[in-house]
Amino acid sequence: MKRRTLGILLVGSLVAATAAMAIPVTPDPARDSSTGTIQAGWSHTSRSNGYVEDTWWAVRDRCAPDYLGERLICDAVAVLARATSRTFEAKISDETGLPLPDGWDLMTAKNSPSIRSAHAETPLDLASVLGFYRVALGDRGWTETDGPMLAPDRAYIAFTTADGPALLRLTRQRDKTIADISQRKPTAVLASFPPKPGQVKLMLGNKTDDAAIIAVNEQTIKLAAHAGENLANSDSEAGELPDSQKIDLPPGKYKVTLKVDGRAARSREFEVAANETWGLLVGPEGAALAIRLY
Repeated sequence: MKRRTLGILLVGSLVAATAAMAIPVTPDPARDSSTGTIQAGWSHTSRSNGYVEDTWWAVRDRCAPDYLGERLICDAVAVLARATSRTFEAKISDETGLPLPDGWDLMTAKNSPSIRSAHAETPLDLASVLGFYRVALGDRGWTETDGPMLAPDRAYIAFTTADGPALLRLTRQRDKTIADISQRKPTAVLASFPPKPGQVKLMLGNKTDDAAIIAVNEQTIKLAAHAGENLANSDSEAGELPDSQKIDLPPGKYKVTLKVDGRAARSREFEVAANETWGLLVGPEGAALAIRLY
């Protein structure tokens, strides 16, 4: 009798689990977020003259299940991956000296003779991200200068640090906050990176195995698979980029559309300021990897 009861319970559990797999669920952006699984890349360049340059990028996979059973699997993956994610975030923060907000979906970072920079995109609201940075940077001894620009959808704060001036720029775009933090270094300017005075230089590349198209400011650039994929790695790599993969822009906000062969186009806004140089790389799943180079 006990064996029969156990068998009935087991069958009942399997039926319940199978049924759960088929129960539709309403999409919930607040809940169906990143799984914690990370696709990442890192490059390191060093030369005999002491030149050292490191570049990082990472995209956190997301989980948006259609059924209850899939949501349960997503939750389990997130729990298992969270510890690895925290280790990765700590590693990047230690290497660059720039903190990352929790829950980011995409990040890039650069540490070169010219600049330290970090770019992060997170679903956290702007006020939460601003609060995080004020505490984290204050703990590092950074001091806010007078006259920060604060608004509901953006923040711009200048800092003084032991290593020179630094900037924090936050913008709210749709359902995410974009955080850009940078600190120029008082070294000789590298020839490939500086933009024209008062302008912005945008350098384009493709890290995927497929051809891609980037459209920005009414200009369309076709990129072969892996074209310019290493442009952010070093000054010499950037110098080899053809002029067809470079765009000079006035400072401002631009709509950028990325289309990778076999995938739907993805659009986003991209805001840049005068005298900045950025690398914009087509990454996994057609993600736009924005890396501040100068």
